Amino acid sequence: MSTEMSLWSLFTNASLLVQLVMLLLLLVSLASWSVILQKGRQLRRSRDDAETFESRFWSGIDLVELYKQMNKRRKSLEGLAIIFESGFGEFARLRKQGGVEPMDVVEGAGRAMRVATSREIDKLEAGLAFLATVGSTSPYVGLFGTVWGIMNSFRALGGAQHATLSMVAPGIAEALIATAMGLFAAIPAVIAYNRYANEVGRLENRFDTFKEEFSTLLQRQAHS
Repeated sequence: MSTEMSLWSLFTNASLLVQLVMLLLLLVSLASWSVILQKGRQLRRSRDDAETFESRFWSGIDLVELYKQMNKRRKSLEGLAIIFESGFGEFARLRKQGGVEPMDVVEGAGRAMRVATSREIDKLEAGLAFLATVGSTSPYVGLFGTVWGIMNSFRALGGAQHATLSMVAPGIAEALIATAMGLFAAIPAVIAYNRYANEVGRLENRFDTFKEEFSTLLQRQAHS
């Protein structure tokens, strides 16, 4: 088959349903790559921000001063920074009220940090469900297009007086393109999902570790 006949002619000669399946898989693949690239940048930024914040947090800086710095740019905070800002802000508010038991102050700060952590994890996990869906369903969508195309080829072959391979081969080739496109959409989505899900899990563990360490520091301050 010539280069001119390889892809475009297979698409144009396919049945309408197979063409729709190909177009759907192409759009899904483009959307999947958009999510993959965006999510990659987001997770890379989250890792860098976490390392930068931890360096500042454990540098010996006064927590009140660090909180003031974080509070000034609260709208742009992410990850550990917003968890710290939420926890320390609640801690300072409860202590300022007076009459609150030290353990209740620490517990209140812990609740604020858990809420902030949950929101951050939701942001990091956004888009992963889409990648999982693309990875699991695209091969079946492509297979559906292939089966439909092959059925049409054999239906046309049944009405011919002299059946030859050259009569059915183009139709089968057109149908198989749908399966290839399904795999093309699914494989990158599955690889990206597995990688990003692992990175989100590692960041979640990092957030949880920080919360435990920070809660210990707040407990000491609450009893001082």
